[in-house]
Amino acid sequence: MKTINFVFCVHNHQPVGNFDHVFEEAYQKSYKPFLDVVEAHPKIKISYHNTGILYDWFEEKHPEFLDQIKRMTDSGQLELLTSGFYEPILSIIPDRDKVGQINKHKEYLKKRFNYDAGGLWLAERVWEQHIVKQIVEAGVRFVVIDDTHFKYAGFKDSDLRGYYRTEEQGSLLHIFPIKKKLRYTIPFQPIPDTFQYLAEIATEDGLDVAVCADDGEKFGLWPETFDTVYTEKWLDNFFIELENNLDWVKTTHFRDVMDNINPQGLVYLPTSSYAEMMHWSLPSAQSFIEYDQFSLKLKKNGMFEEYNQYVRGGYWRNFFVKYPEANHMHKKMLRVTEKYNTLTSKTKSDEVLDKIWKGQCNCPYWHGLFGGIYLTNLRYPIYKSLIEAEALIDKINKKNSIDVEVSDFDFDGSNEVIVETLKFNLIFSLKNGGALYELDVKGINTNLLDILSRREEGYHKKLTDPNYESSEKSKIRFREEGLENYLSYDWYRHGSYIDHFFGGNTSIDQIQRAQYPELGDFVNQPYKHEVKKIKNNVEVTFVRDGHIWYNGLHTPIRVTKTFKFEKDSDEMVTKYVIEKTNDLESMKLKFGVELNYSLLAGDAPDRYYKFSGIDLENNRLNSAGEVKSVKTVELIDEWQKIGIRIDLDKEADILRFPLETVSLSEYGFERIYQSSVVIPCFDFELTDKFDFEIRQKISVIK
Repeated sequence: MKTINFVFCVHNHQPVGNFDHVFEEAYQKSYKPFLDVVEAHPKIKISYHNTGILYDWFEEKHPEFLDQIKRMTDSGQLELLTSGFYEPILSIIPDRDKVGQINKHKEYLKKRFNYDAGGLWLAERVWEQHIVKQIVEAGVRFVVIDDTHFKYAGFKDSDLRGYYRTEEQGSLLHIFPIKKKLRYTIPFQPIPDTFQYLAEIATEDGLDVAVCADDGEKFGLWPETFDTVYTEKWLDNFFIELENNLDWVKTTHFRDVMDNINPQGLVYLPTSSYAEMMHWSLPSAQSFIEYDQFSLKLKKNGMFEEYNQYVRGGYWRNFFVKYPEANHMHKKMLRVTEKYNTLTSKTKSDEVLDKIWKGQCNCPYWHGLFGGIYLTNLRYPIYKSLIEAEALIDKINKKNSIDVEVSDFDFDGSNEVIVETLKFNLIFSLKNGGALYELDVKGINTNLLDILSRREEGYHKKLTDPNYESSEKSKIRFREEGLENYLSYDWYRHGSYIDHFFGGNTSIDQIQRAQYPELGDFVNQPYKHEVKKIKNNVEVTFVRDGHIWYNGLHTPIRVTKTFKFEKDSDEMVTKYVIEKTNDLESMKLKFGVELNYSLLAGDAPDRYYKFSGIDLENNRLNSAGEVKSVKTVELIDEWQKIGIRIDLDKEADILRFPLETVSLSEYGFERIYQSSVVIPCFDFELTDKFDFEIRQKISVIK
């Protein structure tokens, strides 16, 4: 009789800081019912992985679930896998953190379940050969990744009969390929389809191995799966069918396979991830669409299955190119890690290190079918953890001064100016208009410039072209109607202190849609800088000799902005000077300073604008409008306890509007509030020079 060894593995994960109700829904719809069905079929062996984030949540909310895992592990039904505790992409974090995060997870499993985990779930199956050494150093014997990785190395399905071994500098690791076919039949196709496939690959010697390993959330949490998997009893019936066929479909664990079956041989795999991820990481909307259409053409011509291994998308790390905001967050993590590494062995703290590790959770560093970097509630806890860690490091070092550093923070070849006071951390971009791209408020551990700008995504084609045919046949869902009307694409990265010269008839709607004439060449252009230290205070000046388009002439003009910082002040004072650099007659100009504030929710009643003596019809942070001739505006966030007050020394017209993106998640297309844009606009006649001052106070409110 032909037989097959079948390893069924599930991986469960929620991002750091995700909403508690999301955890609870996942528990009730997926994690708990899945394990209940498994336990009802004790002959079925399952390989099982929860991230440390979930284990922490279970400890607090459902410790009885952990008792169930312990019971099923003790009985031999469950095989537990380890990983980086906070589910990082291992290849992009420092080596000592790779080892440390894996060890933290292994130690938890040993303490809680008395289980020595020898296998590792690789986050998003992002593979780079160099990670082998650190994985092995952490005591791991094997990893589980997609068969796609092997196919990119030239392997065919017929070659993937078991598991392989690889090495890095002599460190030996075993690799199990996941059958993509099984990922797509379980639990989405009729049960006989899976057994037909298993029968096709079964062998007389019974030494072949078929691995199905995928996200556990697809068993109940993904749209429409709860009814299929549990109400209609797909999973229960699948296990019944397995039990009825245990004579030839032998459910087993990875470790048992390794104990009883020899590896197929040596392999070196190319840098890769699963096929969908490689598609998502392509750097432009056009390349995304071209890949999609090429795949569609192959499918229509019946060639995809034969040649798809030669169709490769991008490279995971290029999410940092596609989304500069993701790159900024990653380099922030590396910077805080380096600060931690400068501490002595006596002053290093597990508390600080754990906060850094939380900041390495992979979910907001990329974007695909899941919301990822677009979701403010996923980025927020990353920055919060990193800022908390940085503040603790400052405390250990007894920081008592302002530090200014000019260096290439984001590794793009141009320097940034980094200012660290006792209250704030600020990062200015010299190549992009002297704009401020990070504003950490240490008292509340938040980055007020945690913003994602609007960019064209390949999947937007499904919104703009009703006849667009995609190679991906997933159902299109919409969180609201008319989302195509909100598609706007920014030609610059949003931040604060972005210097605009507007035309006199420019409307708020034009600015909000990024469809207005920019008369100056100051946005996205390089500024020079100068730093002055005066006792405990610092002045940082940015200046550009640029041009504006005025009366049909390219007219030279200079913009200078000087920031004054006191080491323990919660205020930032910025003086602007706009001056002519030629002898032309006076000019009538409209100059606006763009400020941004990411306060997480635009339509919440506890987050609002406040103008003294003026009642707004709609004061919420997602409102748009103009208030003329005022000197003060406030933004209040009662949830985070933030009060932001902007004082001007000259009257200005205050424009305000929300920055909102349209993105795709597992729930469909949705509109997401990124920030509130506030632009003080000054109309003036420039005869020689015009100056004004912006005083920004950020405080913790009671």
